[in-house]
Amino acid sequence: MAILKHFNIISSNRSRKPANTHTVMARTPSKFIFSIIILTLHSSIHCFENNISKTKLFVFGDSLFDTGNNQYLLADPETDYAPGDWWPYGITFPSNSTGRISDGRLVPDFIAEFANLSLPVPFLQPGAKFTGGVNFASAGSCVLNQDTNSTNLINLPTQLGYFKKFATEMEQKIGHEEAKNVLKRSVYLFSAGGNDYLNFNNNYTNPTVPKQIELVGRVMTNLMSTLEEIYAIGGRKFAFQNVGPLGCMPGTRQSNNVDCVERYMRHATLHNNFLSISLKEMEGELPGFKYTIFYYYNALRNRILNSRKYGFEEGKKACCGTGELNGEDCSGGPNRVKFNLCEDPGEYVFFDSAHHSQMTNLQLAQLLWNGTGDVTGPHYNVKELFELNLTPNLITTSAI
Repeated sequence: MAILKHFNIISSNRSRKPANTHTVMARTPSKFIFSIIILTLHSSIHCFENNISKTKLFVFGDSLFDTGNNQYLLADPETDYAPGDWWPYGITFPSNSTGRISDGRLVPDFIAEFANLSLPVPFLQPGAKFTGGVNFASAGSCVLNQDTNSTNLINLPTQLGYFKKFATEMEQKIGHEEAKNVLKRSVYLFSAGGNDYLNFNNNYTNPTVPKQIELVGRVMTNLMSTLEEIYAIGGRKFAFQNVGPLGCMPGTRQSNNVDCVERYMRHATLHNNFLSISLKEMEGELPGFKYTIFYYYNALRNRILNSRKYGFEEGKKACCGTGELNGEDCSGGPNRVKFNLCEDPGEYVFFDSAHHSQMTNLQLAQLLWNGTGDVTGPHYNVKELFELNLTPNLITTSAI
């Protein structure tokens, strides 16, 4: 198991990449370097070889999928803090904080590589060229339009608004029919709902099941409404990562001082059951609507409880943070001066209190990309969604 090191991060100069970063990397064990080589090989081995140059990957959701939107919401980037925008986040990217809340790449990054697309570009990135797709995800975002006073995150309703803006601009550039065809061929990838339930259960330590179900109903109504609007514009192929085992994250475990907090787990399970039912109903109601669900809850829980089976040394404790499980702040930003950091993030399921290491993201992305029906289904995995050739008559709306 990697030995935790204590680093004193002096942030008075607001540096996002302290001078000792390279020293840390130089001490990194050879196993970690080897893992980077393996990641590169995996990317090339699983690349989708067909010509999908006009197919795009549209990403929606929360911090698990946010490739850097939140850093562009800061009033003053030199003094304000965005999660993932300071060292040690991005130490295997390599050694570059990009706004991703991990040591390296996220699941959408790997999906894009497997599909032979460029990495998902944050929608808010100035001057960005969206050749391979667009990432609208935002760390901290909810499906419901909560925290409306916050200017540091983008909830799903606003993400939908950004997508509509992109679709309109694309139509103006390439024409109505071609824009419809691009939207039809593209895949819409979601990780959404987790923050709605985390916020609720952080505020209510003993919620009743009816109250939890009521929240799931509101979340599901808003999520399905979002899908219907994307469908009306032209989207047909949707991929979902369901809500994970929220109660098993280092942060929730440490703050509650128990293993796998039951109320969080129950809420995630309720959401996932409703999601499966709702998508099946939508498939029957909307011509040409295709979807897949990655059963992320099971995949991540298995890695937490049986970490060595999947090549990890540690499944419960985070690589970076403070406290017994490193379940609190992992931050080189202006608000923290000291935290624990492991030598090899690739040996840990979690990089920080709630977010995966790059190695975990790679394993999850492989399951999402080409997993069997018991892992990613019920009818397709994401690779099959990309390959799916929908005929023009499945586009029944002229709206864009």
